[in-house]
Amino acid sequence: MSRFLDGRPRAAERLSRSAGAVGAALGCTMLVVAGCSSSSTSPSTASSRPLSPDVSSFSGVLPSAVASAKASVLESVSAAAASRSAAAASFEASVSAQVSAGRAEAQAVLAKTEGPGNALSDVTLTGLPKAQAAGFNAALVTVVNSTRATASYAVKVEFLDENGKVVDTSFLGVKDLAPGAKAQPTAFSPIDRDKALLSKVTQAQRY
Repeated sequence: MSRFLDGRPRAAERLSRSAGAVGAALGCTMLVVAGCSSSSTSPSTASSRPLSPDVSSFSGVLPSAVASAKASVLESVSAAAASRSAAAASFEASVSAQVSAGRAEAQAVLAKTEGPGNALSDVTLTGLPKAQAAGFNAALVTVVNSTRATASYAVKVEFLDENGKVVDTSFLGVKDLAPGAKAQPTAFSPIDRDKALLSKVTQAQRY
């Protein structure tokens, strides 16, 4: 009898231990599942979160190479503008000096000349490219003495716009040109340099 009574507690103890083992196993299984679930969702959560740039690293200053290139371009433009201005001043000074001596006399002669004068056939014009004339509207005036005697010439060159309106006038004088000889003064206009003007000989007097 005591043997059976002693066996009940032992059986109950064994049942209790088995239940504890099952509970522990279930607990571990739940932990493993929870851990797997957490690890499987974390990459998705991390990948769906947008990355924001670090604005503290931004700057309003151009990179040194770009800034240097920009400065070089500006210097080149400035140098080119200065060069064009100097070339224009040099061209104007040289041409003005070339024709200034006979300008006043030519203007006085043509003021007394009726009509186009007696020497239009001795004078021709050749337009000069603006690049060659420092940006001015200019023409090479070729005067050839077609007579057998030395003669002087007074020439009037007009510059007209696209509508045929006279916008500027140039007077040129050629002194003591030998028979058959040729002179080539330059007529130019400093007006409307941004436009293409037509040059035309309107008076030429041989005297």
